[in-house]
Amino acid sequence: MLTFLTRLVSAQTAVEIGTDAGVTALSLLSGMAQRGVLTSVDPETFHQETAREVLKEAQIATNRFRTIASNPLDVLPKLRDGAYDLVLINGDRLEYVEYLSQALRLLRSGGLLIMNDALASYHLADPDNQDDDTLIIREALESVQQTEGLTTSLVPVGVGLLLAVKD
Repeated sequence: MLTFLTRLVSAQTAVEIGTDAGVTALSLLSGMAQRGVLTSVDPETFHQETAREVLKEAQIATNRFRTIASNPLDVLPKLRDGAYDLVLINGDRLEYVEYLSQALRLLRSGGLLIMNDALASYHLADPDNQDDDTLIIREALESVQQTEGLTTSLVPVGVGLLLAVKD
């Protein structure tokens, strides 16, 4: 799905917030043009090292990705406004609202925002569920709904994807 979406917007530049094991980075890079560059930010050095190994094994050229082992909220403000074709939010769910704000700033007009786990592991539909992750996801979804200049879709695939195209 990520490879398809990346190819759909002809992404040349992308930001991944939350690297995990490198599988999403590989999916994004597989959908990008040959000269496309991915910036992946995660506070866990282990995640970055694992992602680099996965990309190396897949024979992805090292000039096509940069991994930054740091708190995304420290790094994202330093990235250039409107310079990215795609931003994937896949990091700490408790920071999704702040990530969303940064992602919208980073996206170019026509750029695609992808927010993973948008159904809060299917807890979102239960109004009695008030755990922190679910409340933050609800807040992030409300924020997207209230943001002018976005065309959105909530896709019930896996744990849910929020897709938003910036006008």
